[in-house]
Parts: sequence; C-alpha cells; structure tokens
Amino acid sequence: MKKFFSKLKEKLGASSEILDEVQEEGYVELDTSSPEAKAKITVRPFVIDDFESIKPILDVLRDGTTIALVNIKPLKDKDLVELKRAINKLKKTCDAIEGDIAGFGDNWIAAVPSFARIHRHKREEPKKESVSEVSSYGE
Repeated sequence: MKKFFSKLKEKLGASSEILDEVQEEGYVELDTSSPEAKAKITVRPFVIDDFESIKPILDVLRDGTTIALVNIKPLKDKDLVELKRAINKLKKTCDAIEGDIAGFGDNWIAAVPSFARIHRHKREEPKKESVSEVSSYGE
C-alpha cells in the first residue's frame, strides 16, 4: 500500500502531509459542509400558454429539486390538442425521472421529481348486495 501512495506522490506531486495522513490513518476525510451540498426543495408555479412553455418545467423536474405547480387553463382555453401533447410530454418526463404527476381541480397539474409522491384519495365504492345476500322477510 505504501508503494502505491509513493508512486502516486511521485506522479501527481501531491503534498507529503496529505499522503502521510493517508498512510497513517488509512483513509482521507472529506469536507462535505459546502453550501451547495444542501439543496433546498422549491415549489414553483408555472403557466402553460403553448407547447413550448413546458421546456422550463421539464428542465426543473430533471434537475430534481423543484415541485412544479402548473396552470393549464390558458392552453386549455386555446387548444385542447396541444394541451394533450404537453401533458403527455410531462407524463413521459415524470416517468423517466421516476417522479409523479397528478391533476387537481380543473386547471392545475402538480409534477414532482423522484423524491416526492402525490397522495391520491381512493374512493370507496358502496358495497353492492348480490341477490343471494338479500334475505326475504316473508319466508
């Protein structure tokens, strides 16, 4: 192991203090307290006016730190075919990044990256009685 570090020292010209620490301790401690290491989550609103306006949404979703709240009303009022195209593109991107997408209300979509999931309320269907379960009172 010492030969390896000696050869590395010769080739790279690294300071002997670092290599001595590595030889003594067997590992190097890295400083991970940089301000960039702690990414914050951003919730950002977007408005889709046309198909081209989804590009910034796709970019921030791929970046992985932004939850996108998308107002689809302007495009919904303008062109339904283009709206379907835009939503399909958002769905494919969310699938690719293992994120999630869901509509809420008539005019909003939430798209989240892989660190988040969207809660969906499951509606319980009323239990239907079959004919065999219905008892007759007259018998």
